Amino acid sequence: MKRMNQKLADDLLEAGKKEFLSKGFQGASLRDISASLGVTTGAIYRYYSDKEALFEALVEEPAHQLVARYREIQQSFSELPLERQLAGLPEVSDDGQMWMIRHIYSHFDAFKLIGSCAAGTKYEHYIDTLIEIEVNASRTLIDRMTAAGLPVYPLDDGLIHILASALFSGMFETVRHDMPFEKAVVYMNSLREFYSAGWFKILGLPKS
Repeated sequence: MKRMNQKLADDLLEAGKKEFLSKGFQGASLRDISASLGVTTGAIYRYYSDKEALFEALVEEPAHQLVARYREIQQSFSELPLERQLAGLPEVSDDGQMWMIRHIYSHFDAFKLIGSCAAGTKYEHYIDTLIEIEVNASRTLIDRMTAAGLPVYPLDDGLIHILASALFSGMFETVRHDMPFEKAVVYMNSLREFYSAGWFKILGLPKS
């Protein structure tokens, strides 16, 4: 069993985070990380098998929590009667959206790494996972409206994907540009209102 020096382990995470934020994953160097701490690269390999394992240690838990919570939000929404779904568009409630923003800002550096520094890691397409959840939920809702006989305009999956991409690109723009939490909340509330009105417009539904 490897013996762990907790201070060194913590210092490696902090030094790795600074290196990744400064240079991105692909430009980061384990040699530079170890040099910044005055240790050898061998010290890093006692804790992490490679550079990506160090990156993953910095982002894995908050990233997983956000995806899991978003799946729960969409699952709960899909179980509502259709009338309540339409009244509650878009699918993320105010409470759900606020949880997501608070979670992202509570783990700001992790999501900054994911949104700006993850090229070359499995998190490079992390936002696509959130987009896919949104696309599937939107497609299910539209199909449900069609089955109920509502006169909705047909939307293909390509357009739905573009709309979902715009939503999550906007959300992560607040992180990429280091916006303060209070401003991010205002922007996301405005984006949600815009997104909601847009859905009713392109579906051809009257806004109650």
